[in-house]
Amino acid sequence: MTSGDEKFETATAQPAAVFARLTVMKKRADFVAASKAHYQTSPSLTVQMRNRDDDDPAVRIGFTCSKKVGNAVARNRAKRRLREIARLDLPALAKAGHDYVLIGKKEVTATREFEAMRADFAKAIGKLS
Repeated sequence: MTSGDEKFETATAQPAAVFARLTVMKKRADFVAASKAHYQTSPSLTVQMRNRDDDDPAVRIGFTCSKKVGNAVARNRAKRRLREIARLDLPALAKAGHDYVLIGKKEVTATREFEAMRADFAKAIGKLS
């Protein structure tokens, strides 16, 4: 028999499916440095990857869509889709200490089927690695 005064410890560890929030690049200098590094294009997006060559293992991500992608509604939709792809797939595919920039493409990023975009992203990252 157990007494009512016993306390049971519960596990406080997070499930494997929960990832820390991605570090988002915001400074222009980071984007310029990434633009001089390796890149891979796919039908729906372009991925730039830069090794920072520092001791910080953090993975940073940046997103950009120019006016060529479309009007403000199309650009915002394209960036939302790129952010979701990065949130879902980047933690498993990224290399520590690297910066990644996802660039939307004209009229395609906002309208392409989402699963096809995820496949394009995975293929591009695989070629860069």
